[in-house]
Amino acid sequence: MTTITLPPRCDRAAAEALLPDLAAAFGTGALTIDGSSAAQVGQAMLQVLASARFTCPSTSITPSRDLREAARLAGLDQILFDTNPSDKAAHA
Repeated sequence: MTTITLPPRCDRAAAEALLPDLAAAFGTGALTIDGSSAAQVGQAMLQVLASARFTCPSTSITPSRDLREAARLAGLDQILFDTNPSDKAAHA
């Protein structure tokens, strides 16, 4: 199992830095993204996380309170944190 840890500041630069790690992790088995330290979360990071969930639906994301709230405000909380994001997208 691969675990990727998000930084406290999840801005565009952090999202760009995360992309190579995600690409390398896909196809290697279970992927966990630890977002428990995320305090500032931007739209770019939410997009990267949503893409990760659609690319590899078994990806699990452990959110901080701030990450969960940012996802909720963007309407992505079910996609990011529910069990099967593709089911949610089909009904959206």
